This record gives sequence, C-alpha cells and structure tokens, in this order.
Amino acid sequence: MSSRTVAGHDREIVPARVLGGDLAAVLYRALREAVDRLEAIAAAVYFLDEDSGELKAAMIGGCSPPVFTLPGRMAPDAPYASARALAAGAVVVLTDPDPRTDDLLDLPNYPYAVAAAPLVADGLRLGALAVLRPETQGGYDDTDRARLAGLGDRLAQTLRALAGHGTAIVPGHMPVLVPIDRVGRAETVDEAAGDVLWGVRGVAGSAGMSMMYPLRRLSDMLNQATTMEQVVGAARFCVMVPFQARALVLAAAGRGRLWVVGHSGVSSDLARTLHGSGLHTREPAAEAVQRRALVVSGRCTPLAAGPLPPDDGAPSAAYLPLVGNRHVIDLPYIGKDNVVGVCCLEFGGPRRFSPEERAVLSMMAGSMGPAVERVELGRERHAVAESLQKRLLPPVLSESPQLTTTARYEPATSTSEVGGDWYDVIELPGRRVVLVVGDVEGHGIESAALMGQLRGAVVAYATEGHRPAAIIDRTGALLARLGTDLLATCCVVALDTTDGVAEVALAGHPPPLVMGPDAGVTVLEAPPNVPLGVPVPACRRGREHTVAPGSVLMLYSDGLVDARAPDPTAAAATLFRTGDRAAGDNLEELADRVVAGMPGFHHRRDDAVLLLARFEGADVRDVSRTGHLHLQEHDLLGVKAARGFVEDSLRAWGLEEMSEDLQLVASEVVTNALIHAGSDVDVRLRAFGDNIRMEVRDSDSDPPVPSAFSLTEEGSSQAESGRGLYLVDALTSAWNSSPNGRGKTVWLEMAIPGN
Repeated sequence: MSSRTVAGHDREIVPARVLGGDLAAVLYRALREAVDRLEAIAAAVYFLDEDSGELKAAMIGGCSPPVFTLPGRMAPDAPYASARALAAGAVVVLTDPDPRTDDLLDLPNYPYAVAAAPLVADGLRLGALAVLRPETQGGYDDTDRARLAGLGDRLAQTLRALAGHGTAIVPGHMPVLVPIDRVGRAETVDEAAGDVLWGVRGVAGSAGMSMMYPLRRLSDMLNQATTMEQVVGAARFCVMVPFQARALVLAAAGRGRLWVVGHSGVSSDLARTLHGSGLHTREPAAEAVQRRALVVSGRCTPLAAGPLPPDDGAPSAAYLPLVGNRHVIDLPYIGKDNVVGVCCLEFGGPRRFSPEERAVLSMMAGSMGPAVERVELGRERHAVAESLQKRLLPPVLSESPQLTTTARYEPATSTSEVGGDWYDVIELPGRRVVLVVGDVEGHGIESAALMGQLRGAVVAYATEGHRPAAIIDRTGALLARLGTDLLATCCVVALDTTDGVAEVALAGHPPPLVMGPDAGVTVLEAPPNVPLGVPVPACRRGREHTVAPGSVLMLYSDGLVDARAPDPTAAAATLFRTGDRAAGDNLEELADRVVAGMPGFHHRRDDAVLLLARFEGADVRDVSRTGHLHLQEHDLLGVKAARGFVEDSLRAWGLEEMSEDLQLVASEVVTNALIHAGSDVDVRLRAFGDNIRMEVRDSDSDPPVPSAFSLTEEGSSQAESGRGLYLVDALTSAWNSSPNGRGKTVWLEMAIPGN
C-alpha cells in the first residue's frame, strides 16, 4: 500500500521502499532499542490497516531465521500477542502462541516467547510493538514488561507527532526487514547512493533480507496452491507488486507452443501476444524457454548481463523460464532442463536489476515452475476424469409428453477430482418412466468408472421390467461381485404416467421431494435401506405414492446441501422452495435457481446432482403437441433438418403463421450448437396454450454470447458466430442458456399470436 510522506530530516536513515524517511528512521531506531534493552533476538512493529482492519507488519528487525517466523499480517482477534495487546490496551506475553494459519511457518511448538505492547496515543490506536526471545532465555518479568510498555508509549507518541506533520502511518505491501545483532546495533553501514528499492538505506543487509521475505512468502503460498488462480495470486502478491511490475503473465509450454494459464495487472495485450506463440521462434518468450532469463527493452538482453542501458522510456519486460520437476520425463514440454513455461513481468519503463534482485527472481521462478507443472498436471487429470464421467452420463434425457425432465451436475469445488454422482431417466413401455440418482463414494477415475458400471446395471434391470426395490437389490449384488471397496447410494423412482403412481426405493440415499401444484413441498418417504455394497440379509423394500398432475419431483445427491445441516432432507426442501413455484413450468429456470441457492460454492467438498421432472398428468391437453429431433455430430444437413422439423411440427399443430420466425431462430441456435459443441444436438419442441417452447441441448457448457459488431477485420471475424443471437433476442419473448454439468440447454419461448 502506498503512503503519503514528508521529506526526511535524518540523513543517516532515508526512505525505504514503502516507508517514508522519517517513518523508516523512527521504526528502525525503535526496533534497535527494543532488541537491545530487552535482550531480544527479533522485534516488529505492526500498524493497523484501516482498509482491511488487519494488523500488518511495517518493519521487522533481528537475526535470521526468527524474523521470518513473525506473521506478516493478522486479524484483530487473532491469537497473537500483538493483536491481543492492541485489543487489551496492555502488554501481553505469549510463550506458546496458538497455531497460525497465515504465517510463513506453521510450527506446532513455537520456540520463542513473544511479548507485545500496544501503540496507542491520545486515543488513536496505531498498532503494536512485539519482541521475541528464545524460550531457553526465560519469560518476561515485571521489569521487562514495564520497559516494553515504555518503549511502546514513546513510539506511539512519536508516530502521533509524525502523523500530525502529514506522514501516513500505514504499512507497506510487505514488511521491511532489517538485520540487527544481539546488542542492538546494525551489522555494517552502507553509504551507497541512489534510489532505495528494498529495505532501509544505511543498514547493510536490509535490502537482501527484505527481498527474501516475498521469496519465502511465495514458497509458502505456492505449496498450498491447488488451482492456477491461486498460483497467479501468489505471483502477483509476491513477485509482481514487490518488483513494481504493471503486468504479469504465466504461460505453460506444450505441443510446441506457449499457452497462457494466468495473468494479472494490465496484461491483456501481453497475454494475447504470448498465447499460442511458437517455441521455435526468435520471440523473447521462446528464447527464455530455450535459454535463460531475458530483459526486453527494444532488444533482448540476458537478465544476468547487468543493468539496462539508458532507454527512451519505452516499456520493458522480463522473461523468466519456469523449471519443473526434473524427474518428470513423460511430459510434452519443450525446453532445457524441463522448462515447463515462462513468467513474464512487464514494466512501465526501463527496469534495472541488481545482482540480488536477479538472484531472487531466479529463485522465485524456481518455485513457480513446479507449482505451475503440478497444477497443470492436476488439471489434465481432472479433465480426463471429467471427460470419462461426462461420457458415462446419459447424453440425452428421455422425455414423454406426460413428463418433462432436466438435470444438473455440479462438481466439487474444493478438489480437482470428479466424483461418482449420476442421474438417469429411463422410458419404458406402458407409459412408465424410471428416474434415477446415485452417488459412488470417493473422487477420481475409479469412482467415475464404477459409476458407469452401476448406471448400466440400473438401466439393464429397469429395462427388464423389475420394480425399484428389485433394481436396487440386483445392482447391489452386482457391486459386491465387482471386487471394489467403494460403496454407493441410490434413489430409484418408477412413475406410471397414466395414473401418477410413483414407487420409491432407496439404498442409503436421500428421499426424493415433490412440489405440488399448490407450491407445497413434501417428502416421498421410503425405507432408507443400506448403501449398495453392504451385504443385506433380506430384500430391500420400497413404497408407493401418488403424484398429482402439475407436480415437480426433485431427486438429488447429498452434495446439494450443506453437509453440516442437522436435517439434510429439510435443507433440501428449503432449497427446493426457494426455487419458486412460479418457475415450475420452466424446469430449466427452476433448476438454475435451485443450483444458485446451493451453500458453500467455494468450499463444496462433494459433487452434486439434481434431477427435476414435471408430471403433466395422464389427461394433459395437447399431448400430441410435442416433438423431438436428434442431430448427429457434424451433421452437414443438420440445420436444414431442424428447419424442416419446425415447419412440419407447426403445420401439424395449426401454427403455420409462426413457422418462418421459429425456423430462423432454430437455424441460429442449432448452427451455434453444431459448430461450437462438437457433439450430437438434441432439439425439443413443445406447444402450450399461449406459447411455443424450444430447447436445444449439446455437450458444450460455455453459454452462447452475443458479439458486438466490429469495424476491423479481426474483430468482425471473432464476432461472426455471436451475431445471430441478437436475432434470437429480437424474435423471442424469452431465451437463456442453462448448463447442466454435461453440457447446456439453450431454451427459448415465442408467444402464440392472439394469446
């Protein structure tokens, strides 16, 4: 965080990178005196950040490694001496702090005794002053406490005076570190002139120690990173901002090219330049991957060659090779020493790097390489498992005039692996439909593969005509013979659409819910039974219910609700009600609302499946006014077939006056699906009393986005595929796109004239 400062009056101590000259001098002297008078090995000054409400370290002094064990920031209610001292307004001593969550080191037994005094002057709460001693040196007696309190009071009054003269008492982006020996004196004095970018001028070793802080912080953050967003966030916090770069781009090498995996700052142009660029060119990024780090400012210069020559002020960039795990030999990466990618830092003007900065940047790149490689490998494994799971889920849900269905699959967000949740809709002779939702425990390819086997078994037993309880029994017996330790839960509902009788059977799974025409939600109770894979002495049992016409059934897996909920079924019913019965006629919208209400998006540990089915009733009007068309992948005549399907359907329903507009809309939506999805396309048409509804389903989860017109050739080419959506928006009364976990459904409605 930047600070407003006034010119310093002490020429011995001049401004640090993030602290004003007077402020840096005051803090440095305070730390030296604290280390000397209290015989400490390290000390730190924390300032209260008004923006975040946290205590942040402004300066840390002492010897290594103790200075690196002090937290860089802490919440005001954290179990640290500094936070407790400021809250209590008195000196606080901790000999064994509680385990830390945002420290550089998370040691179960902290080997130092910490004491802290609040920095409060004239009622203004500024922060805290903390000191460290080894536990072997003993604690702090009353004399020590009094000395620390006096030091804190004097420092607070001095800071209050500085604030009165215009100095902002705020912490920097990262703390300044200064080496101080045990008798409280700086080791040596550095009289070098010039701008000070790190540490405090006049204190030898301060720059190097301050540079080591973001390096150690970067290592800690990367060790915990599981997503590329977290890697980029760590690089931004510890590399981009401390080195004053305006843009950061991380690119992974693969298939002979560089592919941008993350970027931050003013980086759009740089990311576009790097993404897809070849590795066998003379471009700086490719040179960095093949050779060594480069600085570019009009021409390529090796980073190790020293400072840049004077420049005209043009932007410069540094390209750092990211070296991965040297033991991995089966990756399609190109480059010496298994260089897996490149980190690019762009600066607003010429940038010179000291030898220490070059060394730190090299070590930072050495930490980022394995992290990028690990996350990319995890992403590839996740993509394989996800592709397997999608292939095992039903490509198209069976649908009858009496029963409309839709489904959603939401993967876990706290793990990179996919689970074994599945859903299915099986249409049987005699106007019977079987609804299925299941959940195989665990995550990964084994769970997904077992899910595919169980889904196939349920389809086979249902097709043979077995009742739900028998289906579960036979599937459980099959699972026992597969030789796996994994268990599975399952819910099977067989609905007779001629009379609305629904038979429910469970295998340790949450019971289904039904929302009646009056918007009331009830549970379709059934014996819970035990999960599949658990031996049972007797056959499982089911239970029959009668479902009223106009009702919506909801089958789901337990990942849909908070695992900590005392009554998961009640929580699911509440979630179902929040979906709003007014959306019941539009199952896609209802499903979207239910999914949007799921708790804990960023920390969901389990996959979630949702299956909705609206029972129209046996005597529903206009039963014949439904149609279905299936188009094969890359069907060159698919759009023509869709237009013919619309024309024939509307003619049969006596709605010829709507044919031209609906054919035009169908052409646009089906064309988008065939071009971008790369899968089969399912088109469904249904005429209600006052409107016509069309649904186009494919396997691409990305929603269609209207593209603005462009006057440039490049922009016009990129916008071409999205222009037709403006036509869809103009001709329909409503349209939207709903992802379902295996792809998406683009639905649209057009009002019937005269209604």
